[in-house]
Amino acid sequence: MKRPIIEIDEEKCNGCGQCVLDCAEGALAIIDGKAKLVSDVYCDGLGACLNCPQGALRLVEKEAPEFDEKAAMAAKALRDGTPTPQAHGAKSGGCPGSMARTFTPLAGGPGAVQAGPQNLKAQLPSWPIQLRLVPPSAPFLRGAHILLAAHCAGFALPNLHADWLRGRIPIIACPKLEDNDLLAEKLTALLKSGDIAGLSVLRMSVPCCGGLERLARRAIEAAGSTLTPETHIVQL
Repeated sequence: MKRPIIEIDEEKCNGCGQCVLDCAEGALAIIDGKAKLVSDVYCDGLGACLNCPQGALRLVEKEAPEFDEKAAMAAKALRDGTPTPQAHGAKSGGCPGSMARTFTPLAGGPGAVQAGPQNLKAQLPSWPIQLRLVPPSAPFLRGAHILLAAHCAGFALPNLHADWLRGRIPIIACPKLEDNDLLAEKLTALLKSGDIAGLSVLRMSVPCCGGLERLARRAIEAAGSTLTPETHIVQL
């Protein structure tokens, strides 16, 4: 199958190891002073490792076996000397974005807000909001400032509407769970369709959500746009 996978320019790589730290799947290792892809099946193609200070890493489309999360995490656990985790949110190991956490409860605790039919009136500046569903011909895109937000942001930020939606058109996507090629193609079409005034990215601090930034940059380049995306990171 043809899919995104990491490629390393060894001439640029200085062996700093930043990419190894950023890769939750353990697909990369420093071997003989250079970053190496341990195995194609360990690389999920999301590009959490692309924050290379030397610019030595990039994603390319190539023929490669399908990503095997279970095998990747088992190999990583073996190298790290830790118990072998299971894929998708195991008790130990796994993608940092899937790790279970407990936060301080909202004021009033469970049941403090009695939701009912009177609370179900949508308060959105536009619809639809899923990136894959937004038509390039939508009139609300003309002269719009797009807020490209992670799915999780709406639940993580209690003041999302007041702080982020005013003056912006919300469009949501998840680079971890959705086909990034399709997302990039759609966002490119939206940017080409009208006089987009601005693009802000609102992502979570987990590594996989960094794909939202790369998605924005990829679409801007493909659309031939001069926009400079503003990125804001919700800290967990």
